[in-house]
Amino acid sequence: MTKRQSKFSFRRSAESFQDTVRRSGPAAAASYTLIGAIILLGGIGYGIDAWRGTAPLGLLGGLSLGLIVGFYELAKAVWRP
Repeated sequence: MTKRQSKFSFRRSAESFQDTVRRSGPAAAASYTLIGAIILLGGIGYGIDAWRGTAPLGLLGGLSLGLIVGFYELAKAVWRP
């Protein structure tokens, strides 16, 4: 195998990898949104519990709302036309 052929196969491999990363971008962003919404809204619920003294209610409400928002954003990314 010559140097030119090995360089060509590396280039084709790199382009294929770059295309895969580009196409997976929306799915990765949706998964980060799902995790971020759960953590953020759960943390806000926990903070409300600490402030108001309503033990698990704020945390459960925040986690539930985080799941709803996160899965909504995930569904929007998956079913994008």
